[in-house]
Amino acid sequence: MTAAPPSADTPPNPGPAAPGPATRTDRLLAAVAGILAGYGGLAVATVAAVLVRPEAGPVAAVGDAVVDRTPAGVKDWAIRTFGESDKAVLSFGILVLLTLLAAALGGLALRRRAAALTGVAVLGAAGALAAVTRPDSESLTDAWPSLTGAAAAALLLHLLVRRLPSARTAPPPPWAAGWRSAPRTDRRSFLVAGAGVAVGATGAMILARSVGSTRSEHAAASRNALRLPKPASPAPAVPPGAQLDVPGISPFVTPDRDFYRVDTALVVPRVDADTWRLRVHGAGVAREREFTLADLMRREVVERDITLACVSNEVGGPYVGNARWLGVRLADLLRACGVRPPSAGGTADQLVARSVDGMTIGSPVEDVMDGRDALLAFGMNGEPLPFAHGFPVRMVVPGLYGYVSACKWISSIELTTFAAYDAYWVPRGWSAQAPVKTESRIDTPRPFSRPKAGTVAVAGVAWAQHRGISKVEVRVDDGPWQEAELGAEDSRDTWRQWVHRWQATPGDHTVAVRATDGTGALQTEARADTMPNGATGWHAVSVTVE
Repeated sequence: MTAAPPSADTPPNPGPAAPGPATRTDRLLAAVAGILAGYGGLAVATVAAVLVRPEAGPVAAVGDAVVDRTPAGVKDWAIRTFGESDKAVLSFGILVLLTLLAAALGGLALRRRAAALTGVAVLGAAGALAAVTRPDSESLTDAWPSLTGAAAAALLLHLLVRRLPSARTAPPPPWAAGWRSAPRTDRRSFLVAGAGVAVGATGAMILARSVGSTRSEHAAASRNALRLPKPASPAPAVPPGAQLDVPGISPFVTPDRDFYRVDTALVVPRVDADTWRLRVHGAGVAREREFTLADLMRREVVERDITLACVSNEVGGPYVGNARWLGVRLADLLRACGVRPPSAGGTADQLVARSVDGMTIGSPVEDVMDGRDALLAFGMNGEPLPFAHGFPVRMVVPGLYGYVSACKWISSIELTTFAAYDAYWVPRGWSAQAPVKTESRIDTPRPFSRPKAGTVAVAGVAWAQHRGISKVEVRVDDGPWQEAELGAEDSRDTWRQWVHRWQATPGDHTVAVRATDGTGALQTEARADTMPNGATGWHAVSVTVE
């Protein structure tokens, strides 16, 4: 049966109204839609990351990828400029960039919806790729947070932008293909929907934080329940006179809260001590073994005062600290696994420590087995290790810079060779081996300070771990070098305080310091950057005496 043609009196169907020109208000609201969609997507990704693992979240994954691919010189600049806040600055920068991209995609969606949704998909794919290529990634499920977050952001962007009066009509995305009802296209509807997205996303963030806090609380509970064993070999008491009575000088023992932290972890791993394991394997390991924290604590426990220094520390910089460490001798553990150093016929010359977040740190086997107090530490200054400093177990090796020895959150030790494997920092321009250099620092007076004429205490610290400090000298302007008074030596593995009583005269002056280590070698004057194996040069400060 043929349908009757429309009569001349029947008005033609005009179809959907064409969108009007994009107004300034709608362009602004489209950018807001992009930001809200991005916020919603990030909230979904955060919830997914809690279910998968926090390190797989898009901000953490992208941040680690940025850190991993940033030139060493730029990393060094960030550490110098932002100090221990460099990770917070990076995370904030990523969030700002994501906000700007979201706003731009929102504006694009007003007229070219498909292109904007494609942009969201690309961002999700980038986050997923960053997550699955992390050194610690063991499953493709790490991609799930970024992918689900991108899908949620795309859906929210589509739903929000199509409510704007000047939005160009576009078919819904595939997951909404069955929807038939057209939304209201007015700004009030947009504002209501946007408010709903903001409230929902905030609720999801709160949920993720709550669930994440529960997991973190398990790790915190395991730390709080940990009772450190008494050392079979306790550290000698710090000798009287090791701490000089000079205002402004660094304390001989650095409090945990003030101990420097330089690493690549945007999210500090919170490891449950009850489930932690350490695997020892690789070339020259006659008996591959796995240890629990309880296993370590049943071994001979030793306590030692050891100063650690970061290779990124510039001349006069703050990235050095001294603490009392509690743990077991690494050499004893290796011998229990049948490992021999190269000097005794061992096949491996490099120990590669791997942390739970995938960081790899390579140390010379000969150094960690030569009799020095190289430790697997689980205590710091009388307490279990703080999470930020490697709980439950970390490596501490006197005489080596941290990047070739001080693996935090350690999970495995592999024996290999320097020829066969480059640890994390080596391909990035740092030396494979890096003993600590002789250094000295003026703590007081501070640069550009204005001390009063008369006796001024010039004081600070000097260090040359595993060699010790035998002498410190101070020079004012172009005058002669004068020997400073040394604080008592705790051990050759700790720094040493010093002070010089300067009879200061009015005017501008430059005060410099240099140290001599326990072998008689003088600290070099030659200025060198931190790359590739530590800065050198004499520290100097300029002051104006009044």
